[in-house]
Amino acid sequence: MCGIVGYVGKQQAYPILIKGLHRLEYRGYDSAGLALVNREGVLNVFKSKGKVADLEHFVESKDLDGTIGIAHTRWATHGEPNDINAHPHYSDSGNIALIHNGIIENYRVLKEALIENGYTFKSDTDTEVLVNLIEYIRTSNNCTLLEAVQQALKQVIGAYAIAVVEKGNQDQIIAARRSSPMVIGIGDKEFFLASDAASIVEYTDKIVYVNDGEVVVMDRNHPLKIVTLDNQESKIDIKKLQLSISQLEKGGYPHFMLKEIFEQPKTIVDCIRGRINPETYDVILSGIMDNRVRFLNARRIIFVACGTSWHASLIGEYLIEDFCRIPVEVEYASEFRYRNPVIYPDDIVIAVSQSGETADTLAAVELARKAGAFVFGICNVVGSSIARATDSGAYIHVGPEIGVASTKAFTGQVTVMAMLALAVGREKGTVTEEYYREVAKGLLELPAVLEDVLGLGDRIADLSKIFTYAHNFIYLGRGYNYPTALEGALKLKEISYIPRRGLPRRRDETRRHRAYRQRDADRGDRNAGQHLRENGQQHRGDPRPGRQDHRRDRPRRHACAPQCRLYDRGAGGHRLPDADRRVGAVAAAGILHRRQQGPQRRPAAQPGQVGDGGITSRRGLPEKSCLDGCAN
Repeated sequence: MCGIVGYVGKQQAYPILIKGLHRLEYRGYDSAGLALVNREGVLNVFKSKGKVADLEHFVESKDLDGTIGIAHTRWATHGEPNDINAHPHYSDSGNIALIHNGIIENYRVLKEALIENGYTFKSDTDTEVLVNLIEYIRTSNNCTLLEAVQQALKQVIGAYAIAVVEKGNQDQIIAARRSSPMVIGIGDKEFFLASDAASIVEYTDKIVYVNDGEVVVMDRNHPLKIVTLDNQESKIDIKKLQLSISQLEKGGYPHFMLKEIFEQPKTIVDCIRGRINPETYDVILSGIMDNRVRFLNARRIIFVACGTSWHASLIGEYLIEDFCRIPVEVEYASEFRYRNPVIYPDDIVIAVSQSGETADTLAAVELARKAGAFVFGICNVVGSSIARATDSGAYIHVGPEIGVASTKAFTGQVTVMAMLALAVGREKGTVTEEYYREVAKGLLELPAVLEDVLGLGDRIADLSKIFTYAHNFIYLGRGYNYPTALEGALKLKEISYIPRRGLPRRRDETRRHRAYRQRDADRGDRNAGQHLRENGQQHRGDPRPGRQDHRRDRPRRHACAPQCRLYDRGAGGHRLPDADRRVGAVAAAGILHRRQQGPQRRPAAQPGQVGDGGITSRRGLPEKSCLDGCAN
């Protein structure tokens, strides 16, 4: 997910931009760059493939003067990750530079039209098309940069958050957004621009969230100005940022994800605080109480979400149907928006998102509102796009989540859904008072339960070492545990790149081909004829008259239990699995356990059943006791 940072004011821009880029590194990226306009009005663009540290190294001897600039971290969409495709992009003349989050869907048509008008392109990106379109309009119509941006964006189809600077203009940044987050920070005769407030929190706590279709003029010599594409002035709503620098630091943990896992007892307290009375166990959600009639008369509830929020919504489905007896559907927002869903005015659509800026979920919200449904939002970031686009909602109040693999946001979302289901169920009379109080009490006790679980951190870390060499995991769950299993599998895949199902994979994905294994490389190809041997010696793998299968002559290769074959892969005489041969510690632990337990006997067969009560294999068929030390 790309990130943008911008600054115009009285300070040197470069240190602010670089620090902002470092704040956005958690989002993931493949290249970084920045553009500065110095005191003489010269536009300098620096960019490179790799990390922000690579960009810092690249600009060490460059002219970094300037009190105005824009910066970007890119996640490749159009064009491969390289220096040329990195942002910022500049126009054909080099007079305008632009950074862009999002995608321009009709860039091919625009690009062809610009080529016909003499423009050339250096990169493979859609962003370079947009910056050249702005310059074409600026020069052909002899208009201001603001007017050129407005006219260009009217021709654009897609999503964007852009920031534009111009050669010779040391005072002004033009920015705009549609379906991509953007926030403006206001300081003392200075402005900050970001796709995420985390990158500017140490400079100001006064922020303005930019709405879809709005264009921002940040000029150091004038107050902030926001207009529409039709040049109608928009109201500026300045909010106080509820975020601190300490929340963005690791707090002594090796990485953010571990920190956020251990923050969960506190974040659940913050999520519940003021919503459950610890004496009466009354659950009070103002978003529910203020729209009580809507929820009581709801025909059905539709969750729209993506990723982890979708898994949390699946749990919400169980909760609401169980407590409220209202039909619930859970939709993947990216699919919901691209079909023609049936939505009734008495439906309730619940949009779930940690950031409150998920583009697909935002589009689903817009679709639901057009259909006349009541839209309820569950998100984390105060003042985010979903919070502003929905009719009502509830914040999860878990603080910023920097780790890409969501943890505390998931538990916060499920907690809010449980409180929502309790509140609506009580109003409808579909949950008994006794059960209502039992669940509410359980929610109040949840932070203590989490503390107990996290107290086992060292034991869990030791246990995880056993599974280091596992190639596949199978997650099983029923009821509430089914979506929890899906979320656990997703986390394992995100963090460890381990498949989340225990399905067999192709041979070339699980082990090296024989030709690349060291022992075969030393001896040559098993199937090579004698004329290919360097020393002309007969190889035991070469075909011989009357020998149909050389594997038959190998010792201890027989059709016994799979576990016995696993022992044969061991190195030396220890008969233990060899990690280098793709047999891991899990397999070793399982085999040793079964060996110590000895053969398992099944009960004697009843009349009409197969089996004689003897030693059985894992498949339930009688066989020899290979686990007691097979000597064959």
